[in-house]
Amino acid sequence: MAKRQEQESADPEVTEVAPNVLRMQLPIRMPGLGHVNMYALLDDKGAAVVDPGLPGPFTWKAIQHRLRQAELKPKDIHTVIITHSHPDHFGGAARFVKEHGARVIAHRSFRFGIAESVSSNQPEVSVEDLEAQRELEAAHEAEQGDTRATPGSPHDHDHGHNHSRNPEPRRKDLPQTGWWGGPSPWGGQRPRPPLRRRLQWGIMRALGGAMNVPEVSHPVEQGDLLHLAGREMFVLHTPGHTPDHFCLHDPEAGIFLAGDHVLPSITPHISGISTSEDPLLSFFYSLDRVGEISGINKVLPAHGHPFDDLSKRTEEIKRHHYERLDKIREISRDFGRPASVEEFSQHLFKRRSWGSMAESETYAHLEHLRHAKEAESHRDNDGVLFYLTG
Repeated sequence: MAKRQEQESADPEVTEVAPNVLRMQLPIRMPGLGHVNMYALLDDKGAAVVDPGLPGPFTWKAIQHRLRQAELKPKDIHTVIITHSHPDHFGGAARFVKEHGARVIAHRSFRFGIAESVSSNQPEVSVEDLEAQRELEAAHEAEQGDTRATPGSPHDHDHGHNHSRNPEPRRKDLPQTGWWGGPSPWGGQRPRPPLRRRLQWGIMRALGGAMNVPEVSHPVEQGDLLHLAGREMFVLHTPGHTPDHFCLHDPEAGIFLAGDHVLPSITPHISGISTSEDPLLSFFYSLDRVGEISGINKVLPAHGHPFDDLSKRTEEIKRHHYERLDKIREISRDFGRPASVEEFSQHLFKRRSWGSMAESETYAHLEHLRHAKEAESHRDNDGVLFYLTG
């Protein structure tokens, strides 16, 4: 299978992709992803950066190199914008804050396995814990095979532009801490790094390899207006990939900073371990909202190359998930009985992808069907969930 855009190694060249917007590719050493796009939004005070890569000196060295090419210094970065709470998107934020006093903008619900994330007393989280979630998701994306969706969607929508607030429904049955290890909501095990990786990280922890989750000094919500790159940009809350994900819409220049919400050739992982009652439904809603925006000339994703047809790509991604839901219905008919999430996932994914990540995404799809009254579930005496579609 040909290498996807998102898997390409980071190109050191800095390019201008829109007026006062520079694309700086930062390297990522993890399966499935070769780079993350850090965007610099230039203004008369310096610049804001969007998604400053993974934590650690390797990324920081690359950030310094890219900034020099743009005739900027780290002290010129007055604002760090974090599209969502995965470590390849906020890793450099704490250093910009500590060394240069940058402000940090993220969604009000920004979190990483902690109850209160917009706080001056945030708990310390080790680098290994931060890297684990994205590494597992990236590996899952790389291993699950061809995730490119086909055009078309069974749902039509009106075209327009809606920045109204839409609070994310929250689920009450998940603990707010301890996302790694232990039982999952469906009765299996939560995603956990392999033993070798955990041993490596244990050594790092013993040597003091830890950092603070960046303090969000300027939390934002749906519909907020930010002055960036010398013009106004709107905040669009786009839950699905994570509950705290948001994008930026620049109507003047016709650009859309998409984060991981809409990627050019892969689909973002939708985890069943979420504060949302139905993360897939949240994702569909978010895709519809951004797909309705008119006047977009260029989409700037967090991974892969900029592209121009936002509406088409949102339909392709939705179609991919509709096909997955159809496959789950087919699997249930073939079983002819209630089946566990693990059983569904092993028929939905190839053997090389079996495990907690595949189960998590399968669970998200099954819960979507249950909320739509298209599936029923029950727990056995061991607490394992079983589903049967209608």
